[in-house]
Amino acid sequence: MKQFWKILKFELKNYFSKKVFIIVTLLLVAVIAAVMFIPRITSLFESDGNADSADAESSAASDVMLVKADAGENAEVIKEYFEAEFPEYKVELTDDDLDGIKAKITDGDAECAFVLTSPTEYTYYVDNLSMYDQNTAVADEALQSIYRINAMTASGMTPEQANEVMNIQITGKTESLGKNQMQNFYYTYIMIFALYFVILLYGQMVTSSVATEKSSRAMELLITSAKPVAMMFGKVISSCIAGLTQLAVVFGSAILFYNINKSYWSQNILIGSIFNIPSGLLVFMLVFFILGFLIYAFLYGAVGSTVSKLEDVNSAVMPLTYMFIFAFIVVMFSMGSGEVDNILMKVCSYIPFTSPMAMFTRIAMSRVPWYEIAASILILTVSTIGIGVLSAKIYRVGVLLYGTPPKFKTILKLIKKS
Repeated sequence: MKQFWKILKFELKNYFSKKVFIIVTLLLVAVIAAVMFIPRITSLFESDGNADSADAESSAASDVMLVKADAGENAEVIKEYFEAEFPEYKVELTDDDLDGIKAKITDGDAECAFVLTSPTEYTYYVDNLSMYDQNTAVADEALQSIYRINAMTASGMTPEQANEVMNIQITGKTESLGKNQMQNFYYTYIMIFALYFVILLYGQMVTSSVATEKSSRAMELLITSAKPVAMMFGKVISSCIAGLTQLAVVFGSAILFYNINKSYWSQNILIGSIFNIPSGLLVFMLVFFILGFLIYAFLYGAVGSTVSKLEDVNSAVMPLTYMFIFAFIVVMFSMGSGEVDNILMKVCSYIPFTSPMAMFTRIAMSRVPWYEIAASILILTVSTIGIGVLSAKIYRVGVLLYGTPPKFKTILKLIKKS
């Protein structure tokens, strides 16, 4: 146990003293701080530029929308509806002929115009038609409402009754008896991506560290003074602690900056939902994150011990990377389709190499029986310990393997003989 703690402290010291580790962590914190403080900074500029904003409002208010209605007595009604539907415009009735209306638009005296030839037909005039122009769609709804009210009043209803019928409000609410997939989608998405990048980053670092020790022959000296299990577990757990520390600093700073600027993000439902993750889901996130990281880190460490040169690291870890990417793709496609309880996801929930992402996604976005969760965690825990011990044995055998990376069958034979 003493050997394990010595190796753990030594590896942690190496991680925390690396300039790259410190710079990347500080850079991520700075980026998050910049993002979280954007609304506060923006509000300062808005308060300092009240005169400019007032001028902008004045300019916006001067945008005139002309309405020429041949519907006689309905002209004022049409104007009222248009004023309600187009608050950004100053709606004006006009008696000008068509050429006069076009001239006002091209001269900039008016932004646009609606010329009604009947209660259900019009022509929309505008100088430069924007691809985002929705004025005709809004006008269609307004004129449709006016036509219906006129039809109702012609049938004997009072204008008040017709207006009440047209403006009836439908109130509905949704009550989810299971999980709200849309609400939990963002938690799951962030966790999956965090696990993806951390495993690939720190897994490669573990592999490179082991491969470097072997290529420099330092591993041969280390293996004589420490047990392989202590060395492998010390390296892997130290990388896990370093990764969790980095994530804790990054996400902790995000939570801190969000709480400082919480009032400025009150209208942003997306940001608010991300920072209101349920505590129970957070526990499952940590459990699957740690176990998922460890099982892949052990595998990366074992692969690194079989490599003689750093140049061979990328090709050696390729099968592990493909396996992890497969799990990532399965989860992403399932989340995108909304069917997180499909057969493939259920199977992946019990395979140790895919369960950290698959089972957590199912827990977050669907209703999963407790015994399935317990079985998945138990299988993953036992597999992590077993792979950790197996990786330590591969590490011990890998010390003597130089040259071309050996096949898996050859490694197993050497383990049985040792």
